[in-house]
Amino acid sequence: MLFSTTTYTTILAATLAIISLSSVPTVQAHSWADCIKWKFNHSGGKQDWTNKGGKCLGYARRFPLGKEFGSLDQVDPSRHYQQAGNPNTALPCSDHKHGRDVGSDETRANPPSAAYGGKYGAMTVTSVGDTLCVRWPAKNHAEKNEDNTQVQINLSKNKDSKDPTQQELLKNTVALLPYKNCNANSNSDRRACGGCFKVPVRAQGTYLLQWRWELNKGEWYTSCADIQISGGGDAGGPVSKIVNSIVNAAKEKKGKGKKGKGKKGKGKH
Repeated sequence: MLFSTTTYTTILAATLAIISLSSVPTVQAHSWADCIKWKFNHSGGKQDWTNKGGKCLGYARRFPLGKEFGSLDQVDPSRHYQQAGNPNTALPCSDHKHGRDVGSDETRANPPSAAYGGKYGAMTVTSVGDTLCVRWPAKNHAEKNEDNTQVQINLSKNKDSKDPTQQELLKNTVALLPYKNCNANSNSDRRACGGCFKVPVRAQGTYLLQWRWELNKGEWYTSCADIQISGGGDAGGPVSKIVNSIVNAAKEKKGKGKKGKGKKGKGKH
């Protein structure tokens, strides 16, 4: 069978295109916290982290709204921040200046509420004992040949204060979530993943929540969010003050009793 030059050129080009596409490796991008307070449409059963399965009620700092899920590694600035140097002493939140991947500006605003609302997502509002669910995109790292690494959830100890150091945050890890807890999707880059944990006891106030994921040994990515916590049994509240006064009075009375016995015992010798 004879082919014209044009036909031969067309077939050759198509063949080369197929070979080229088949040899392209799967791009492995890096993840971030897409949502800090994910609300499922239905309770019980299998968790659905897709947009059809729920909605987001709280976001990370300066998180842009209206973007396709899992696409924020394709914008400028990208959303993923990789800590540089020693990850245990690196910046806990991106300042859009430092890091192996500098990411977006996730520094603490003054006031913190300035990083939310308008073109940005809402701040997370929750209570002690509530179940808080955090969502992230798989970015091709939830496949069978990938290790099921863990996501740290670190929560600052002090309320309404400047961001703590990474070392301080590592002393307050409140949850470890399996990274590959994801829904099925033919697009492995855009698989929706997430995990839930109970909000620990904190006094009422605003705290830093850090989502922190280790892709490879020493390769950490973080996202930062302010969360408002209520119902924490403020140590400075009226009930606590009454309880403390009773306890202190009892200690004082007990102390006086011991002093009295000591004097009496001393008089016998």
